[in-house]
Amino acid sequence: MDNLDYGIIDLLRQNARAGYGDIGASVGLSASAVKRRVDRLVADGVIKGFTVQVDPAVDGLGTEAYVELFCRGTVSPQELQRILGTVPEVVDAGTVTGSADAIVHMRSRDIPSLEEALERVRNAPNVDHTRGAIVLSKLISRRSA
Repeated sequence: MDNLDYGIIDLLRQNARAGYGDIGASVGLSASAVKRRVDRLVADGVIKGFTVQVDPAVDGLGTEAYVELFCRGTVSPQELQRILGTVPEVVDAGTVTGSADAIVHMRSRDIPSLEEALERVRNAPNVDHTRGAIVLSKLISRRSA
């Protein structure tokens, strides 16, 4: 990968529907050269796919929360993944440093459905307790994946 590839990727992150000619004008390549590079980036697995991002409120998922998950004893990341994978309201999760074992990003249609989803997480084996915060205003949203 070189600086041209990184430039192409940056432009596709901003707008995955950008035309090869528009991208080429920005990075100094012809449309066909951009297409060849994009095809190579896809074939090499650098670009994993192209997608559309829909406002979660359109899908009825306007309530958002971040939840710290605390477990009893040692729980493997695979076990946490299994537990959290059964709760559709979990949209992102990761193990973290500090006192919590994981941080979980949840979306639901409203507070009662968020509470139900949290109860499903809390009732999972090895989960001791959670500590959450409901998002009031989204300030910055960047997606790198």
